Amino acid sequence: MKTENEQVIRKTSVGGQALIEGIMMMHPKGKAAVSVRTTDGTIDTEILDVKHIKDKIKFLGWPLIRGIVNYIESMMFGYKCLMISAEKSGLEDIEEEENPSKLDKWLNDHLSKKVMGVITGIASVLGVGLAFLLFFYLPTVAVNFINKLSGEALTNFRALFEGIIRMMIFVAYIALVSLMKDIRRTFMYHGAEHKTIFCYEKGLDLTVENVKKMSRFHPRCGTSFIFVIIIISVVISSAISVAFPFLRNHTLIWMAIKLLILPLITGISYEFIRYAGKHDNALVKILAAPGLWMQRLTTKEPDDDMIEVALASFLAVIDGDEAE
Repeated sequence: MKTENEQVIRKTSVGGQALIEGIMMMHPKGKAAVSVRTTDGTIDTEILDVKHIKDKIKFLGWPLIRGIVNYIESMMFGYKCLMISAEKSGLEDIEEEENPSKLDKWLNDHLSKKVMGVITGIASVLGVGLAFLLFFYLPTVAVNFINKLSGEALTNFRALFEGIIRMMIFVAYIALVSLMKDIRRTFMYHGAEHKTIFCYEKGLDLTVENVKKMSRFHPRCGTSFIFVIIIISVVISSAISVAFPFLRNHTLIWMAIKLLILPLITGISYEFIRYAGKHDNALVKILAAPGLWMQRLTTKEPDDDMIEVALASFLAVIDGDEAE
């Protein structure tokens, strides 16, 4: 049995996602495993094939472009896995058994699945609208207001202050939702996912005891990705603001520009996260630090049962493949 002191390192591109009472692990060779703790205490593992559009359309796998494509695909696939975990964990059954309101009964009796799909779509649009309001409109309006009060003192640094406000909103949001019991359990599964991947990368035997010793903070986490996006957006927005100073005087045009450059920012951020997963230099540590700090909120120490779920998912997706 290997020990942690031997420092046997195995780099892996396997990544995961915390689900409802479960974890999804994804292998770069097109396979994913969803493991969920069911109501009877057993672990249910389902293997899923992962199809990437870049395998059919080659240029979508080019640097910068692949980051945007992978982000969209991961959001769609992650939602699919989340729905699988909700079903397997018994969450849907629990919701059905609870006393529904009169409105819930009427909706179930009168609305078809197609109508419910439309309602879900509207809810998604409203969610995107709320995200735009919080992370684009509110920071811009706030900086405009503060800038006027300060006699235009922030004009040359508006992109920096917008980024700071955006980070503050994001941190406050995560801190608030982490107070919810169900979200906290999801964050514990998130910790189990990270610790399991670290255990594999250390070259240790994949056991509960070995996983428990690992750190729950991983540089390839999506939390780090979000902070890298914010940092890179500050840099690019600042460059545009300096090159075209007249743009920052028009709020709507400025917000439109930030939306237009978002795909570029996403692509650059993705490439950095890939780089960070393979290197450990000063630049990586500096840019990854905010995300690692944030993981103190988005990951929690898991219990043994959660680690067992993470191991089941990881072992199923690796399936003896040590040569990644």
